Amino acid sequence: MTTETILSIFLGIGLAASVGFRVFVPLFALSLATYFNVWELNESWQWIGSLAAVLTLGVATLVEIFAYYIPYIDNLLDTIAVPLAAIAGTAVMVSTVADLSPVITWAMAIIAGGGTAAAIKGASGVTRLTSTATTGGLGNSVVSTVETGTSLMMSALSIFVPIIAIIGVVVILMFIFWIYRKIRSRKT
Repeated sequence: MTTETILSIFLGIGLAASVGFRVFVPLFALSLATYFNVWELNESWQWIGSLAAVLTLGVATLVEIFAYYIPYIDNLLDTIAVPLAAIAGTAVMVSTVADLSPVITWAMAIIAGGGTAAAIKGASGVTRLTSTATTGGLGNSVVSTVETGTSLMMSALSIFVPIIAIIGVVVILMFIFWIYRKIRSRKT
């Protein structure tokens, strides 16, 4: 496996984690990175770097970010975002992985990309539900701001410093697992 292949895998996993916080932010970031020739995507995914894709994903990103600040719409978005995050996480992984066979690429994309995105989106959805239940929705804007900031940060790290991004993904997943174990131990 070449260094380029490893970095492309780190990029894909980092962007998939970012998808777990906001579905369109990492897609828009990847679109910009491709448009400005920062990253080259697989041949069948190069359309993401077109001006039409940049504009479309930019508008979708803004709509998604602002929609998460509308009470109760944010919870509705979380219900539909979990499967969308799994799909988008898989897509960013497939689009970025270089020099691997299609079977390995798709298996890795579904497991690492889709799985990471779905796990993080599920945890953030539970966080928002907890915030809604405990603050009547008043704390949801703080949750939304943290999620958007984390998505922006993870997207930038994934594109410019994929090695640091993969470390960030591991830390995020360990934190989610720690919270899960803590909640589970309270129930027993």
